Amino acid sequence: MRSGGRPSTTLVRRVKAAAAFAAHFTDPLFVPTGGVGRYGPSEASVMARLLRGMGVPSKRILLEETGTDTLSSVRAVVRLVRDVGPVYVATSGYHLPRCRMLLRLAGIAALACPPPPASPVVWQRWYWRFREAAAIPYDAVLGLLLHLRGRW
Repeated sequence: MRSGGRPSTTLVRRVKAAAAFAAHFTDPLFVPTGGVGRYGPSEASVMARLLRGMGVPSKRILLEETGTDTLSSVRAVVRLVRDVGPVYVATSGYHLPRCRMLLRLAGIAALACPPPPASPVVWQRWYWRFREAAAIPYDAVLGLLLHLRGRW
C-alpha cells in the first residue's frame, strides 16, 4: 500500500487475477483482507474499491480489515467463511502455499486461484521467495498449535 490509499502494482495484479478467475463462477464472494498499515485506508478496502471498479457488486464483497499479517488474516477469514465450502485463495504465487496451508490447518478446503504474473524484477521475486521459505515453517508451527488447541 502506498500513501493516499494507492495500491501497489502487486496488489492490483492480485485483485485482477481474483476477478478474472471469479468470472468462472456464479455469484462468487470476495473476502479482501488486510488492516491499515503504514498508510491508510485498510488494504482490504483498497482491494474492495478495485473490485468494484472491475464490476464486482458491493454485495459480493465481504471486507476483513483486522488482519495485520498472514496468520491473523487467515484466522479472521476462517471465522467469516467456516461453513461456506471451498475457498479459492487469490494472492501472489510465492504466497499461495502458506495461505493454503493455514486455511487447511483451520479445516477449510483451500484451493488456489491462478496467481498473477510474478514481478519482472528478479531480485524482488527472490526476496519474497526467501521470505516465504522462513515464514512457512514458522506459521506451520503456529497453525498446528492453534489446530491442536481448537483455537481457530
